[in-house]
Amino acid sequence: MKDLKFEQKRSLSRLEAADQLTALAAALREGGEAELELDPGTLSLRIPDDLRGEMEVEIGEGEIELEIEFRWPTAPTRTAPSRTATDKDKEEATPRKSVPAKPGRSGTGTGRSKGTKRSVTRKP
Repeated sequence: MKDLKFEQKRSLSRLEAADQLTALAAALREGGEAELELDPGTLSLRIPDDLRGEMEVEIGEGEIELEIEFRWPTAPTRTAPSRTATDKDKEEATPRKSVPAKPGRSGTGTGRSKGTKRSVTRKP
């Protein structure tokens, strides 16, 4: 048995369909506890950060059927711990090995050799 099932079938205009999809998109974008205004009432859902999606298009019997489906578990799922800012700070504070410059060369790259030519473009 399902915990809850809501199904709504009705004819609607293209603009009404767009409004429903816009409301759903806003709820998905915001996440957390979302409320969708659906006639005759409001549907409240907990929407997690990660979910599974499926899109299906069927053409046959003189109709096109487009199904967009999203799934997620009813209970919050545990994710692997992310790296904290202190872990990143420790990594950045670790000294890196420096490679010595080759003898006789400047490490700044600002010197020019005598044979270097520079071209100048002049505007008329």
